[in-house]
Amino acid sequence: MMADSSKEMVFCSEETQHPRQRRSEIKKLKSALTPELESYPRNTKTSPAEEEEEGEHGKGTPENETRGLVYGHVSMMGRRRVMEDAVTVAPQGSLADEYSFFAVYDGHGGATVAEVCSERLHKCLEKYIENAKKLPEEDDFDWKTVMEDCFGRIDEEFEESKGKEVGASSAAVAKRMMGTTAVVVLVGSGDVVVANCGNSRAVLCRGGAPVPLSSDHKPERPDEKERVEAAGGSIINQKGWRVQGVLPTSRSIGDHHLKPYISSQPEVTVTKRTESDDFLIIATDGLWDTVSNELACHVVEKSLRGGLGSRQSEGRCASDAAATLVELAIAKGSRDNITVIVVLLQ
Repeated sequence: MMADSSKEMVFCSEETQHPRQRRSEIKKLKSALTPELESYPRNTKTSPAEEEEEGEHGKGTPENETRGLVYGHVSMMGRRRVMEDAVTVAPQGSLADEYSFFAVYDGHGGATVAEVCSERLHKCLEKYIENAKKLPEEDDFDWKTVMEDCFGRIDEEFEESKGKEVGASSAAVAKRMMGTTAVVVLVGSGDVVVANCGNSRAVLCRGGAPVPLSSDHKPERPDEKERVEAAGGSIINQKGWRVQGVLPTSRSIGDHHLKPYISSQPEVTVTKRTESDDFLIIATDGLWDTVSNELACHVVEKSLRGGLGSRQSEGRCASDAAATLVELAIAKGSRDNITVIVVLLQ
């Protein structure tokens, strides 16, 4: 699901898509992107069953711009049978006209939590920023506190709403088992603010080299493992390390059946922008499970090469770069939903 007032190039999936049409659409995407991937590892053998599960795409206008930033994004169902990712690009003029907002949400157990976050989290931040502008100039604006409050407030709303439904139905129980990771990126004139909760990721390409702006919350990460175990939980290897043998991320919004082991508290970084900053890649783990930071930056850099100049060509290049990353992840074996945003900073 996408919350966005502009018309971007978006590749998305619908659960009702007929398998034959999905096969046709993915073949069109592969055909369009093959030249971009000639120098990268590629699995050219795709079974009909895999083709059925890869997804569909649709196109919007090539020029995507918010507050002077050009961007493109792609969401693809991939080899999953349902789409649980969501993406938000706040419309121009949002967040008190101070920051452009980009976010990806990777839902699990269902798409509900990711969809609600994509519709509401940026609005919560907007209120905080508006209130901050009323404070005396000597009062510092604490991004860590603001992000933690916003993430926590959204998480509490799910807990409260589900608490009212306890014992009502199996659907209410199912909702308690839904959650989403979230990586939120605010791009201002002088800095980039990132709040990450889960295993999605934001990477800055600076002078041709990747600079991670977030750190994945994986259960096997030493500090996360210690936190979970201190709360009484356990990290179990069940086809990968998982909290209580269930969830492959140690932080998320929702997942109230796994509280207090799962935390909704984001980690926040503030990075000063420089003239060497090239672009941002913001993506769910469907990309990062198979593509490294270095390779992702190299692929985007190659996709952008020679295509920059006019706003229209830049918007097309950003969209094509995001689509190329999605196709590369699928070619390298990703079996998850994949959502990618590429934001140009030059």
